[in-house]
Amino acid sequence: MKNFLKILITFYILLNTTYASTLNLSISSSPIRLNPILANDSASSDITGWLFNGLFKYDKNGKIAIDLASSYKFINPTHLLINLKKNVLWHDGRKFTADDVIFTYEKINDPKVFTTIKSNFKEVKSVSKIDDYTVEVIYKKPYFKALEIWMFGIIPKHILKDDKDLMTSTFNKHPIGTGSYKIDSFKVGSDIKLYAFDNYFEGRPKIDELNFKFLPDPNTSFLYLKQNKLDLGSLTPLQVDRQIDEEFKKNYQIIEKPAFAYDYLGFNLNNKKFKDIKVRKALSLGINRKEIIDILFFGHGEVCNGPFLPRTFAYDENVKPIKQNIKEAKRLLKLAGYDENHPFSFEVITNTGNDTRINAAQIIQYQLAKIGVKMKIRVMEWQAFLNTVVHPRNFEAVVLGWGLALMPDAYPLWHSDSMKKGRFNLVGYSNKEVDELIVKGSTTVDKKELSKIYKKIFNIISNDTPYLFLYIPNSISVVSKKIKNIEPTFIGITHNQKDWIKEE
Repeated sequence: MKNFLKILITFYILLNTTYASTLNLSISSSPIRLNPILANDSASSDITGWLFNGLFKYDKNGKIAIDLASSYKFINPTHLLINLKKNVLWHDGRKFTADDVIFTYEKINDPKVFTTIKSNFKEVKSVSKIDDYTVEVIYKKPYFKALEIWMFGIIPKHILKDDKDLMTSTFNKHPIGTGSYKIDSFKVGSDIKLYAFDNYFEGRPKIDELNFKFLPDPNTSFLYLKQNKLDLGSLTPLQVDRQIDEEFKKNYQIIEKPAFAYDYLGFNLNNKKFKDIKVRKALSLGINRKEIIDILFFGHGEVCNGPFLPRTFAYDENVKPIKQNIKEAKRLLKLAGYDENHPFSFEVITNTGNDTRINAAQIIQYQLAKIGVKMKIRVMEWQAFLNTVVHPRNFEAVVLGWGLALMPDAYPLWHSDSMKKGRFNLVGYSNKEVDELIVKGSTTVDKKELSKIYKKIFNIISNDTPYLFLYIPNSISVVSKKIKNIEPTFIGITHNQKDWIKEE
């Protein structure tokens, strides 16, 4: 009898619990193109992530999982078969098939289409259709990112096949995807609304609408959070430590995790000042990274001591964070020929619009003075910085940052071939062993073996000190406590958004 009463009470509560239909979020800039293969800016990427699916995705633990694919099989290291789900519909009701996958691949490789993901497919020899729900991919050689490259959103052939120029297509403002939410259209500089897709293949989201408020001023965004006008947002370390009260904490759950990015001070290794590793190591030992984090982020961050994301297969736990050692730093400088009478001096350049990097440079300047180093700081407007300093490699040292990926590719930043103009080995790093390991890793499909290779790369680069790896700031998210079923993980919180419920 008691169990029966419990069931009745539970049923009554469910019937009388009301759920809000709108999740309120914000964007700080307008999307440029809501097309997943053209979404190069953060706003476009954020929105298209809700509208489109790839063949694969990362699960909550950062492991590869199927998305539009139903299964996959490597016939051999260069021959991949991908089976597709048969219950997927586009937002207009048409069926998703292998034709869409082939079409998307062809568009990525279209010379008239400018996309940052084009280089990911340099090792693909062919992509062909076996039947409506089976795709065959042949690689030129075994490829360590054979699955990861298929995480981008697939676009619909039936809508875009007759478009002559994808770059200017009206589709980019009126997208049709397979995602859990759909959109009618958007206007630059305006709020954006997404609507739950009733026929989403993983089940309709429980929240009907996503309302993205266009708030270009971060102070306005913070004000909206304090007024309970946003359900999801982010805070700066200063805000979370000094500018929120107990009432805010009653309304929001605060979720903190390391960001997928780091900042660094990079040396121009082609400049004679930095060719001597003793100088680079002295400068590294001369700074106190923990102090930088405490000042800039009130402790909300961690020391960066290498090029790959901590807690991933590529990160070498044996490489310990470098601690300040003024005595050893001075000794190394003296061995390199520098002392009080002949001090080491150099100039660091960074960009406006990023106060964190400017402040980091000023702290480093102060710290290095303790070992007798004279460091000058120059700050430039972003485009001028890129065009006259970074691209032509016209600097002694720079303060910049890179994103960190779950599946890193060391080639663009660390292979000597990437020193060429227009590529991203900005500091001119060259190590024959690292080059060989990068090439070997690119053809290594076995993840355990790839882990060994990348940990070795991590170890060598960290020891060579081409950068002063500085810090990984924390990402601080806040979620309204009205939102239920939040499941924070290593990769974030939105991985299970379709299961979220918002209570009134």
